[in-house]
Amino acid sequence: MDAIISSYITAFLLGLFSTVHCIAMCGSVIGALTLSLPAEVRESQRRMLPFVFNYNIGRILSYGLAGVLVGLLSSPLTQINAHWFLRILSVMVMVSMGLYLAGWFPKFARTEKLGAPVWRLLQPIGQKLLPVRSFSQAFLLGMVWGWLPCGLVYAALAVAATAGDPVKGGLVMLAFGAGTLPAVMGAGLFTGMLSSLARSKKLRQVAGILIILMAIATLLWPLEGVHDHHSDSAAHQHHSSQNPHAPVTQLAKDE
Repeated sequence: MDAIISSYITAFLLGLFSTVHCIAMCGSVIGALTLSLPAEVRESQRRMLPFVFNYNIGRILSYGLAGVLVGLLSSPLTQINAHWFLRILSVMVMVSMGLYLAGWFPKFARTEKLGAPVWRLLQPIGQKLLPVRSFSQAFLLGMVWGWLPCGLVYAALAVAATAGDPVKGGLVMLAFGAGTLPAVMGAGLFTGMLSSLARSKKLRQVAGILIILMAIATLLWPLEGVHDHHSDSAAHQHHSSQNPHAPVTQLAKDE
């Protein structure tokens, strides 16, 4: 399997397996957002659905922008063949996230402080968009919400960094956002029922173990471009050893 395709799959599954974290973390957020809607909208799921959808499209787009930035920053490392460093770093972050989700590594929550400075800048903008009265407001509020400090997002960004390319990094984060969409959309429409599900200790442990296994599996996937690069180098060396005087012969013919 192509390495970048495996990154998309990893990011999507990371979002999907972390459903319980999304509900616990974002359920209260989207619950508060839906409470800001007019009463006549909240009373009808059919009328509320477009608002919840726009919240999430804005959120996922912000994930994509963050992936572009991470891909841009990590691209110099791929130029010096630091693929393994990025791969191991992403695996370590995903394993830590899995342990945290299962309740075995609570200190991982401290990583969420990394995004606090950005959130302090964006939070006032989000407050100005309340109360929500239009789809465009919901979309813009979702874009602000996408920058909320979250360890799960940071784990996905670590995967995006392995892409070593802005466009691919953005696509990795869009795949991650797509994986979180069912849970967060559901939380917006069925907050009470899903919140009780998210508090299940066994379910959180299963989700954490799945993320850890997925992280370990990424170590078995080949690195994009590395094999081809080595193969081309080996072929060139073999050709040179078989024809050590080829350049000289060609020069003589030209003369």
